[in-house]
Amino acid sequence: MHNLRDVTLRVPHGRLTAVTGVSGSGKSTLVRAVLLPALRQALGLVQETPPGEHAGLDGVTGLRRAVEIDQSPIGRTPRSVPATYIDIWNPIRALLAGTQEARTRGYEPTRFSFNTPGGRCETCEGNGSSVAEMSFLPDVIVPCETCRGARFDESTLAVRWRGLDAGALLDLDVSSAIRVFESVPKVRRPLELLADLGLGYLRLGQPSHTLSGGEAQRLKLVSELSKAAGAGPTLYVLDEPTTGLHRDDVSRLIEVLQRFVDRGDSVVVIEHHPDLIGAADWVVDLGPEGGAGGGRIVAVGSPADIAASGSHTGRALAAQGDTAQEPAPISRRARQRATSPS
Repeated sequence: MHNLRDVTLRVPHGRLTAVTGVSGSGKSTLVRAVLLPALRQALGLVQETPPGEHAGLDGVTGLRRAVEIDQSPIGRTPRSVPATYIDIWNPIRALLAGTQEARTRGYEPTRFSFNTPGGRCETCEGNGSSVAEMSFLPDVIVPCETCRGARFDESTLAVRWRGLDAGALLDLDVSSAIRVFESVPKVRRPLELLADLGLGYLRLGQPSHTLSGGEAQRLKLVSELSKAAGAGPTLYVLDEPTTGLHRDDVSRLIEVLQRFVDRGDSVVVIEHHPDLIGAADWVVDLGPEGGAGGGRIVAVGSPADIAASGSHTGRALAAQGDTAQEPAPISRRARQRATSPS
């Protein structure tokens, strides 16, 4: 654990906060090893590891949850797919069960589950694929020879909603599915969020274990945004979510993070990307250097305050402002007023 130098971290409620600094300056230690576990502990939530050493924690009142949205896998089996993770497969199953063909056959929504027997292909047990063992080579995953990847038996696939059976619906990519489910808000809205995050190419039935860390993280964002408002005010922590993203996708990510803020949540992002830092309401900059030369909070304030501070992050932000052809996106709250941690 990085040796933090008697720092006092202030995070404003209901704002987007960026924690910045050079590599090794103590960002992850401060946020992920101290703030997040200490807050979860104070809220009475399950916490596997105790928080790092700290003198105290104030300002918890008003928060109900503290969640890290990381890049860990969201599923390890072929039966875990984006459609089930963002909870749109249940309403889709209800649509299939509501068709005239399904009612005539007496099919309930459970018939269209690939996780339980009754309508799934039993050759592959709803996986849609099988593993071919290769001598001296890695195993090869091939489509199921019975259902050819559709996951369901022939009788189940005889039921179609708007001309598409359950297997074909799972094979839709997000962008295509938005058009198909245009009149079904429960399905369309989460799909639009995925598209907003640049995931329009994902198939609804793509096995979750084949997703990249960044794709998994963005699916988690959509899942959290889709939760009912009854979940209560939440503090979300993300560690460098812009890694590997094109600048256009970073802009989309900023807009989605702002949706959390607009509904009353607090977002803390450990970040290096100048566009996201420039869009934050509040910035906490650590340094002045990395390793033994880090562990201190060297500047706090708005992105403009940090740019004027002379820190490594400040100089990078200032240079970004001098050379950018277009201004970095600024959050709506940041446009409206100067921010403070109170």
